Order: sequence, then structure tokens, then C-alpha cells
Amino acid sequence: MKPKELIEQGIGNPAWRMNRTIAAVTGESLKKFLESWPARPNFVNMSHGNAHIMSSSLRFDMYGNDFGWGKPVAVRSGSSNKVNGKLTLFCGAEAVSIDVEVCLLAETLEAIANDDEFMDTVTN
Repeated sequence: MKPKELIEQGIGNPAWRMNRTIAAVTGESLKKFLESWPARPNFVNMSHGNAHIMSSSLRFDMYGNDFGWGKPVAVRSGSSNKVNGKLTLFCGAEAVSIDVEVCLLAETLEAIANDDEFMDTVTN
């Protein structure tokens, strides 16, 4: 909703819209989405002009937790956090290290891989 709509219609309207959207998700629609996604993977498009999107939290010790499967070997954000151009930083597994997760469209990754100057810089 646009801010003006929110002010005019009140807080009940977005709650009703969220309820309607959630209720529309069925087992069948979710299954169809999950089966079709690998053929045409996409991310949420959040246009912020020249803004940067970055997230993580130093308050949660990602590598210091063991939920019964052993300590993590890698940390990644969940699928709901996938936005084109998003950079997520985590404290690394080793002291004073940083894990970096970058979410980019396939076309962007292909362009990077085809940029000889960039690839020479990052691989040598």
C-alpha cells in the first residue's frame, strides 16, 4: 500500500490484505511454485535507486550453535532474504574472518564471469 492509502484506510486494511494473501497460498500453489522455480529462478525486486541493502546481526553466534547436527560448516540467509543486489555479512567460522553472501541475478553473474579484468583480479 502507498502511505496515503494506509492513512486513509487505516491499519486494518493492510492486515486484511496480508490475511487474504496468506490464505491464497495452498499446498498445490506452493508445490507448483517450487517445481517451476529452478527453471526460472528469480528474486524479489526492490528498487532503491542508489541505496545499498545489507543485513546480518552480530547478536547471534552463527557458528557457536549446535542444534544436534554438529556445528555449522557454512552460514547462509534463508530464501525469504533473497533480493537482487543484497549483501549479507556474517562473522566467519574462524576468528577475525567474515562470511559474505551476495545475491545477484544470473545475468549479472554471467557478466562478471565474462569480465576478464575482474576475473584476473579475483582469481590471481
